[in-house]
Amino acid sequence: MINIGISGCCGRMGQAITRLAREDNHIRIKTLLEHDGHDQVGQSLEGITISSNPDDLQGCDVFIDFTLPVATIKNLKACLKHNVQMVIGTTGFKEEERDALYEASKKIGMVLSGNMSLGVNILFKLTQILAKTAPEYYKASIIEAHHIHKKDAPSGTAKMLENFIDHANISNNPNSKRDRKQTESIREGEIIGDHSVTFDSPEDSLVISHHAKNRDIFAKGALVAAKFISGKSNGFFDMQDVLGIK
Repeated sequence: MINIGISGCCGRMGQAITRLAREDNHIRIKTLLEHDGHDQVGQSLEGITISSNPDDLQGCDVFIDFTLPVATIKNLKACLKHNVQMVIGTTGFKEEERDALYEASKKIGMVLSGNMSLGVNILFKLTQILAKTAPEYYKASIIEAHHIHKKDAPSGTAKMLENFIDHANISNNPNSKRDRKQTESIREGEIIGDHSVTFDSPEDSLVISHHAKNRDIFAKGALVAAKFISGKSNGFFDMQDVLGIK
């Protein structure tokens, strides 16, 4: 049995992780955290009193954090103090904050990923393979679509796909850089998240895509990552490490 703590437990992701953790016979929720001043602090969720004190992580095996960088760094200090492994889905870290996370991973185990979806991380791997193996005359393009409330464009996932393409060494010509169109971003309705990558030549097209049906894909990935990192004493990992496809 893995004892976990969840930060941002009243947010959409926190609620999904809490619900799915309750359904998992190998996981027990020990601690639920929210930020100081949140109106649910002191209230009960799933029979557990919501706390704003990171020291209540003591006794957890793994802490799952989907919050903001400033909160994650605060929680990191408590995890180091109490030797709790971390799964971090927070994005937007500054360089010095990422350095602090990496330094901390020498003492505790840590999974850090901007996208915890198992399917999206398989998409990442397939994109890496195609970016490396498709002949250089295949031109790459990315289309991403999200709900109208999403402010950033392209999405963080699309930027990761761009990075995989732009930094791939093309097998038949390692010194060349693959041509890539500017990423197309669509904001429409309540789309949870769609990403499509195309490698196009004059003769044919290779298309790989991922369609998110609901937000549980991220929560499920976080729990898979928690089980993975619970067996580590230290180290810095991402979701491809978790899936064994790096």
